[in-house]
Amino acid sequence: MNDQVVINLQPEQFRELERTVVEWDEFRVSTFRYSTGVAGLRVTNAVGEIEFLPFQGQQIWRAEFLGRPLTMRSMFDEPNPTTEYLATYGGFFIHCGASAMGSPGADDGHALHGELPNAAYQHAGLHLGTDGNGSYLAITGTLEHAIAFTHRYVARPTIQLRPTSTRMTMQLDIENRGARPMDLMYLAHINFAPIDGATILDTVPPGLAHTRVIHSDQTLAETSAAYRDMLTHHVDHPDSHRTLTAGQTFEPEIVFAVDCSADVTGWATTMQLHPDGTSDFVRHRPDQLDHGIRWISRGADQEALGMLLPATAEPGGHLAELAKGNVRQLAASEVAHYTIEFGALDGAATAEMVAEVAAVRAGWE
Repeated sequence: MNDQVVINLQPEQFRELERTVVEWDEFRVSTFRYSTGVAGLRVTNAVGEIEFLPFQGQQIWRAEFLGRPLTMRSMFDEPNPTTEYLATYGGFFIHCGASAMGSPGADDGHALHGELPNAAYQHAGLHLGTDGNGSYLAITGTLEHAIAFTHRYVARPTIQLRPTSTRMTMQLDIENRGARPMDLMYLAHINFAPIDGATILDTVPPGLAHTRVIHSDQTLAETSAAYRDMLTHHVDHPDSHRTLTAGQTFEPEIVFAVDCSADVTGWATTMQLHPDGTSDFVRHRPDQLDHGIRWISRGADQEALGMLLPATAEPGGHLAELAKGNVRQLAASEVAHYTIEFGALDGAATAEMVAEVAAVRAGWE
């Protein structure tokens, strides 16, 4: 049985003065506006909080659990009211796609990472309820995106939290409302703060074939010899990126394609193991999102660990991925569904998840 209350949100509810709109179980939800004018939703449970942008991309702008921030360091303290990806880049969770995704090539017509990141949602709401796992609060929204003679789809994302949990669950449905099949690309850009002394543990098989540096010729042309040498090193020694050290530089970035293996339940796991025994994690289903992208940026202006960005393709842009056969066709009226889990773990939960990863890795030996 699932008992649920639905609360519709309106832009007029979001004012400069923060106001509580829900207090229930361990949850407290308040509305506010950043100084930039962007509507923000603060959701607090017993162990942390998130700042959410209900009408701009349905992004998680900030996340903090177990007394520590999870989010990357960026140039932006607050989100800006823009659809330009890099003019407001610094969120913790960003939807990318859905008609195209990645860095556009010379002949592509799409924006960097598509139209989803800062899309204006027509509807946003809260769902409060109980299910077989107890109480939950979910933030959801509806976006209808249409370009005449091209495509028309509806995106319905949901972020679910539990009262005393540091884990979040994202579910996304994308429905083709057009009369013809549409190209579909999606990537979940989850941007953790990298921690000095941490290590990356995952269910990616060892070897050069399963962890590959990917880059564009334009990136190489615009960067220094030292950066190109760094890339070359990681092409030959890809596992060397798994230990994060003080003073380490990946500027502007390094991007890997990683082949994620699932456990017996269908989930692949990636973790950032902190020196104090806690961790961050991402879990996804490769049968839904069959490409794993790892993105790291560590420099003067931003530091981010996209330890696993579940995706339908590599981020080479629409035409490049179409040529590789990585662009899915979504039939008229068909719905694509994706589920991802992510968040922070305390010491005990970290040890439990490490054991789950070890069980998968043991199957390769």
